[in-house]
Amino acid sequence: MKKNEQTICLCGGGSLGHVIAGTTSTNGAHVNLLSPHADMWDKQISIRDCTGKNFYGNIMRKSSQPEDVIPGADLVILCVPGNLIRPVLKKIRPYLEIKTAVGAVVSSSGFFFAAQEILNEETPLFGFQRVPYIARICEYGKSAELLGYKKKLFLAAENFYSDKTKERFRTTIEKLFLTPTDLLDSYWDAALTNSNPLLHPCRLFGLWHNWDGKSTFPRRSLFYEDWDDFSSETLLAADEEFFRLLKTLPVTPNAIPSLLNYYECTNARTLTQKLQSIPAFKGIFSPMTAVSDGSFIPDTSNRYFSEDIPFGMQIIRQLALDRNIETPMIEKILSWAKLLPPPPFTLNEIRFYKFNKNQYAIFSERGLAA
Repeated sequence: MKKNEQTICLCGGGSLGHVIAGTTSTNGAHVNLLSPHADMWDKQISIRDCTGKNFYGNIMRKSSQPEDVIPGADLVILCVPGNLIRPVLKKIRPYLEIKTAVGAVVSSSGFFFAAQEILNEETPLFGFQRVPYIARICEYGKSAELLGYKKKLFLAAENFYSDKTKERFRTTIEKLFLTPTDLLDSYWDAALTNSNPLLHPCRLFGLWHNWDGKSTFPRRSLFYEDWDDFSSETLLAADEEFFRLLKTLPVTPNAIPSLLNYYECTNARTLTQKLQSIPAFKGIFSPMTAVSDGSFIPDTSNRYFSEDIPFGMQIIRQLALDRNIETPMIEKILSWAKLLPPPPFTLNEIRFYKFNKNQYAIFSERGLAA
């Protein structure tokens, strides 16, 4: 192995895991895979991006057992849903080396809170403020599509030995992901986001807030191309509540842009038009499943429901409750979600406790009704 080559162990095999495996391997990393479905992966994975470029990445080692793929890794990247973050961290902890940096491709589903509780306090941690790619699996373990790049990545990095070490790490991420990357001032700047934890639940509410749990729909709607002003108004109301919370937390001012600023819009109408027109969002269907007569109903097992609500919006709501901040729109969406038939999940009982350095950790992983 060349001196500057990195060994990455990816934990999880979702759409982002596929694309990251293919692109980082092509860009010079040695990629290992930890997945309960490791035997379904080919040794080579092909990725086609939105410009027509093809990546052919190699998987060096793959296993369902952490002892086979974690030792020797420079970076471990969790590409798993929120409910698996704690179990995976506990599973890999005995095999991590002191120098190994552990991070999450999705930071907003409790990664930093859980990692600070479970891992050695000296373990370098990192996480993206927003996912680096828009991705879709074509054939599991074999191929995927990279539907969209970010103009810039924002990365939180904690517990690195020095500023020089942290800067070297930033450069590594920038090269591996082929995207300009800036460091954030605090892990809080990545641990909370108004992206998926607000964007997806608000759109789900916009689509089906009047659904009686029985009626079917004649077609599968498009999640973004059919976006409407009611969904935008709901999203902007939740975003205002989110920013009231941020004012009470050690979040760096302006590190997280409002949704209007992020999408370069001025109001609900222009936000609707923007979300309908983003090329990378084209062809993304709403989470629905077919029933016997060929019509459709909402698929409440989809990650938009099972992750972005209990491990995204619910974390925001709990932090707000702890600070006596009113979040009527967020409360309305969560109350609606709990009544969806059949029950796709029960909202987690999430409590936070303070420990050293004013940090917080999630200490409950029980699935109790909130």
